[in-house]
Amino acid sequence: MPELSENRGFFARLKQRLGSGAAKVSGGLRSLFRGRRIDAELLDDLETRLITSDVGAEVTQGLLEDLRQRLSRNELGNVDALMDALRDDLAAILAPCAKPLHIDTAHKPYVVMVVGVNGSGKTTSIGKLATRLAAEGRSVMLAAGDTFRAAAAEQLTIWATRTGAQIHQQQAGADPGAVVFDALQQARARGLDVVLADTAGRLHSQSHLMEELKKVKRVIQRVDPTAPHEVLLVLDANQGQNALAQAVAFHEAVGVTGLVLTKLDGTARGGIAVAIARRLGLPIRFIGIGEQAGDFGPFDANAFANALVGDNGTEGAA
Repeated sequence: MPELSENRGFFARLKQRLGSGAAKVSGGLRSLFRGRRIDAELLDDLETRLITSDVGAEVTQGLLEDLRQRLSRNELGNVDALMDALRDDLAAILAPCAKPLHIDTAHKPYVVMVVGVNGSGKTTSIGKLATRLAAEGRSVMLAAGDTFRAAAAEQLTIWATRTGAQIHQQQAGADPGAVVFDALQQARARGLDVVLADTAGRLHSQSHLMEELKKVKRVIQRVDPTAPHEVLLVLDANQGQNALAQAVAFHEAVGVTGLVLTKLDGTARGGIAVAIARRLGLPIRFIGIGEQAGDFGPFDANAFANALVGDNGTEGAA
C-alpha cells in the first residue's frame, strides 16, 4: 500500500535524524551501552542521557524506577533487554497521545485555529497540512490571521498556489479577528471543507497577546458556536523544556486540542514529546522533520519511541 510505504519512509527518516547527533537521546543509547553490564554506573549514565534529552527529571525518575524494579525481578538480563524495556515504557507514555487529526465532515467548514510562538514553524506547518488535506481531496481556505508579519501572508500565498487552496488576507496590521471572521464567512458561502486559520506568533508570557488570541477564538465562535473544532499548537522541539511551558500556557489560554512538534531535524533531542505527553496528555497530531511537504507526518508512538532509543531490529509502526 502506498500510504504504508510512505509512512515507513517517513519514520525511517525520523530515526535517522533523531539519531544523527551525540547530544540526542538516540545518538546511540543502544550502541553506547551495548557490551556493558547493567550496574549503578550504567543506570546513572542512562539517567543523565534521558534528562539531557529533554525527557525531564520527573519522567526520567519514573522510567528509571520501573527499570530498577524489573531488574530486581531478574526480568532484564542484558543491556538490549533493558533498552527494549525502556522503549516499551516510552511508547506506553506516548501511546495515548498518538491521535491523528480527524476532520469531522458534520462541520463545514471544519475550523482549525493554529497558534504558537514566533519561529515555531507555524505558517510552514499550515502549508504542509494544507498539502495533506488537498491530497485527500478536501477543499481548503487559508486565513492569513498573522497580519503583523508581512512574510506570513506571503508564505501562505505560496502554499495556496502550490496546494490549490483558497486564501483570504487583508492589509498589514488589519484586525486578526476580522480577517478570520471574513475567511470563515467566505468558506461557508463557498461550501469549503476546511479553514486553516493562521495567527500571529506570540510569546506565551505576553499576557496581552494571549488575550488577543482569546478574542480571535471568540470571533470564530460568532460564525460557528462549535468552532474552532481544533486548536493546533505548533511547538519547536529545539525549545526543550520551554516548549512544555508554552504548551501549558497556550492550553490554559485557548484550550489546545492538538500539537504539532516541529524541527526534529535540527538540534532537537526529541524527549520533549515524552515530557509533554506525561504532563498534559494532549494529542500529538503531527511531527515535522524537515522543510519539504513530505517531511511532515502523523505521530506514531511506537515508531517515535524506537527512534528515541535506537534500532531494536524491528520496523517502526506505520
